[in-house]
Amino acid sequence: MPRPSAHPDDPHYVHRTGWLRAAVLGANDGVVSVSSLIIGVAAATPEAGPVLVAGVAGLVAGAMSMAAGEFISVSSQADSEAADIRREQQALVDMPEHELQELAAIYEGRGLTPQTALTVARELSAKDPLGAHVRDELGLAEHLAARPLQAAMASGATFSAAAAIPLVAAWLAPAGAILPVVVAVSIITLAVLGALGAKAGGAPLLRATLRVVGWGIFAMAVTAAIGSLFGVSV
Repeated sequence: MPRPSAHPDDPHYVHRTGWLRAAVLGANDGVVSVSSLIIGVAAATPEAGPVLVAGVAGLVAGAMSMAAGEFISVSSQADSEAADIRREQQALVDMPEHELQELAAIYEGRGLTPQTALTVARELSAKDPLGAHVRDELGLAEHLAARPLQAAMASGATFSAAAAIPLVAAWLAPAGAILPVVVAVSIITLAVLGALGAKAGGAPLLRATLRVVGWGIFAMAVTAAIGSLFGVSV
């Protein structure tokens, strides 16, 4: 049975880091990559068809890439965590006294007296020795454990949803105005995403928003310059 929170109306933000990181990364990358792609093509050609095709291709490819990349990278993290836990489990079988002293040394390093540290180590080891070592020696916690499928779904879904915004903007934009419309819509979207991410993660609102918008503008400017440089008028 889970323990009640000491402050149920003000939960810790650290519990959100697993999905929040993937969601923020996916949404931000969706807007930046697809809007940059659209802007780059629009800077090279005034035709709406190639712009929309590039945007759709970028959305589909990007969503699949983000989901696959998150799943693979977080799976590697989960494999490493599982391997460390297995090693700790075997060490508790092979040399329990050494592991007990190692745990006591950790608590002593955090400020407890040697006697108190050893007492705490014994009491925790009596209840759940592996859990104590996983938590205090390896620094792993259940709410921070790697969850590959959760990360992949969060990243892929938020990428698709966010990437659809500049794509729809390009589709609805008047003829010849795709570039300025997509730029404006993308900047506004990035500002909203930055603010939402800051709110969800408890970060300073202005700094997080400016960081997201700044990098987005830089990416769009670079791709627009490349599109203009290699654009060909027929």
